[in-house]
Amino acid sequence: MPHDIDPRLLRAFAATAEELHFTRAAARLFVAQQALSRDIRRLERELGADLFVRTTRTVSLTADGARLLPYARRVLAAHDELRTAWAAEGAARPLLVDISAPVGTGARVLAAARQQAPGVEFVARFISGLTGAAAEITAGRLDVSFGRVAGLDPALLAGLGHQPVRYERMAVLLPEEHRLAGLAEVPLDALAGETLYVAAGNPATAEWTDLAERLFAGRGIRAAAPFPEIAGEEEFVRVVRKQGWSVLASTEFMAVPGMVVRPLTGPVPLAPVSLVWRRGLTHPGVTALRRVAAGAAAEHGWLERPAGSWLPEADMSLMVGNAPHVGGSM
Repeated sequence: MPHDIDPRLLRAFAATAEELHFTRAAARLFVAQQALSRDIRRLERELGADLFVRTTRTVSLTADGARLLPYARRVLAAHDELRTAWAAEGAARPLLVDISAPVGTGARVLAAARQQAPGVEFVARFISGLTGAAAEITAGRLDVSFGRVAGLDPALLAGLGHQPVRYERMAVLLPEEHRLAGLAEVPLDALAGETLYVAAGNPATAEWTDLAERLFAGRGIRAAAPFPEIAGEEEFVRVVRKQGWSVLASTEFMAVPGMVVRPLTGPVPLAPVSLVWRRGLTHPGVTALRRVAAGAAAEHGWLERPAGSWLPEADMSLMVGNAPHVGGSM
């Protein structure tokens, strides 16, 4: 038995033992399957024991693997606890908060938290989607984000804390000359035959693309073909205007010259937004953000759904099941 085992090897082992599937375990850890297999083989060499029985169709634990698993879990839990405690002691380090864009729910909550907790340093990040942000949170390069948790892989979501904040009303961003731009609200049925940009092709925004595809199903609305990630507001405006796209958006959206935002109706589609952080993270900034988010939801009715609104069942279950019970104000 070696004196020291790299925690990364134990993490690879634990993920594989829990998934009993190398591809799913690799996706959960955001590593290539070859790298995961290499780490497992290295751990087996260091321990001098086979940990898995591998066939072409199944993966199962050996007796040695089953014996190792509870110890590996305890070591990893202690490792995570040490990392969290180190970050939270005394005057906490700056909290890295992804708000996706300078407008919208995340930006509003962050602005209020800065006012209510002036002693905390919140550093904003602008990652385009929660799928990308969640990977950064898991890797320890980001602390907090906002977005649709139902679009995340369940294994990844299990390592995250999340608190419902708001049901954002969905909208469409239209060129001023579009046939529907003169309407105060755009019925979903009126978009039949239209093609909308929904960030397909950007892996960081997979949860948003998935929500859009669910909304479009059976309504004759098409998603624009996959396009490389568009980074930055100026580039977004340039590309959207050049491509002539209409864009699926939320009612709170950045201004785009020559385009207008129109709420969708018939039914009113909702984009659920949750505050998301690394499970086990203790930081006064997270406490402030959670308090502010809960207060804003209560004050502004952010978690009240309009009658006849549209929301996938998976989103409904996660939002209702994790609704906050924290006082505060925005």
